[in-house]
Amino acid sequence: MIGTAWAAGDTPGMMSDPTFWVAVSFVIFVAIAGKAGWRALTGMLDARAAGIAKQLADAANLRAEAEATLTEYRRKRDAAETEAKGIVEQAQVEAARLRERAAADVETTIKLRERQALDRIAQAEAKAQVDVRIAAVDIAMVATRALLKERMEAGLGSELVDQAIAELPRRLN
Repeated sequence: MIGTAWAAGDTPGMMSDPTFWVAVSFVIFVAIAGKAGWRALTGMLDARAAGIAKQLADAANLRAEAEATLTEYRRKRDAAETEAKGIVEQAQVEAARLRERAAADVETTIKLRERQALDRIAQAEAKAQVDVRIAAVDIAMVATRALLKERMEAGLGSELVDQAIAELPRRLN
């Protein structure tokens, strides 16, 4: 019917125009295709947004872990520095104590050696005195022998014996 009315030249209206229906069908097609395309596009964008949100969440978690690790390592570093300072201070105290002890040991050793040297000097003096006495006795004995020998040869031997006998009671008391 449409075709005959058109062919007859009657213009019944826009509803019978095939261009109108082509335009309507094109608009419907574009709407349906646009809706499907829009869904696909928004789905793709939503998926990408979800992926980006997941990556941001992962990055935030990694950052939090990195900050926690950094804080832990800083705490460990501070503890190690504190311990190192303590060790250095203890070593300095120990070195000072050892220095004082070494100085005291040196002083004690010096005093001991000085005392030993003084003892050796005293022993040497005593020995020298003994040696001098022995030498004096030896010289006196030699002189006495020489004197006695000389007197005995001169005939004074009997006088000396008489004199020694006379002095004997006085010396025994």
